[in-house]
Amino acid sequence: MKKIFNSITIFAIATLFLAACGSAPSGGDGALNVLASTTFLADIAQNVAGDRLKVESLLPIGSDPHSYQAAPADVAKIAESKVLILNGLEYEHFIEPLLENTGGERLMIEATTGLNPKEDAGSEHGVDPHMWLDPNLVITYVENIRDGLIQADPASAEIYKANADAYIAQLKELDKWIVEQVDAIPADRRLLVTNHEAMGYFADRYGFEVAGSVIPSFSSNASPSAQEMAGLIDGIKKLNVPAIFLDTADNDVLAKQIADETGVMIVADLHLESLTDGAPAPTYIDMMKDNVSKIVEALK
Repeated sequence: MKKIFNSITIFAIATLFLAACGSAPSGGDGALNVLASTTFLADIAQNVAGDRLKVESLLPIGSDPHSYQAAPADVAKIAESKVLILNGLEYEHFIEPLLENTGGERLMIEATTGLNPKEDAGSEHGVDPHMWLDPNLVITYVENIRDGLIQADPASAEIYKANADAYIAQLKELDKWIVEQVDAIPADRRLLVTNHEAMGYFADRYGFEVAGSVIPSFSSNASPSAQEMAGLIDGIKKLNVPAIFLDTADNDVLAKQIADETGVMIVADLHLESLTDGAPAPTYIDMMKDNVSKIVEALK
């Protein structure tokens, strides 16, 4: 994926930088307009904001940020925002043309600030942005969002601190729950094959081996070579991989081809990049629990 911020966007980023480093908007009147790039980030941020602010998502429910095509209305949403929350790590590549056409000033919060991303061994695919799939790393997201909201709205600092502490406690409980669920999977079946390289942080935290991906990239907006497909098929057969896991937004054509060759099961209803409108994944914590339940059921 190409970098979000290149020379074309210097002016837009300079504007954002000035807002973040000294002219943060005042939120004392409760009217601070907060925008997050994705639905799961909006939910995480809403838990920190509580009743003090309303956090909106730029992307609609069900969108795949890797392949999202920006709409003209998105420029207006960003222009109206006073705080913009991004995952970072080149995840929001779709936002580059929006920043080029957006006026106004806003504070920008990068949720992954301070975390060390996984890099592709061959340096071909950049860094892995999918840190939110490890709830322990989301604690840092919460801390960064808390600090950003305090900068934007210092009068409500104690509210944001208390909300962040309460949500961090929930994330720690979620982590314990996931560990308990994963314990039901035999060690030799803790194998993950996904549509694209999205679950590395999850695997590292909970003792899975990433046995491969249909698309050998941190983005779903790529395609494998015939050699890579053949290698994945051989690997699945050799390791007796039980399942291929896909996000609901993923194209399943290649996965079905692999399933035809190997007899592997396809689980095509995970929610890795977006929340849902109601059950089963209306919040980040619900999203993680639903994904884990489906992974455990397929592998145990």
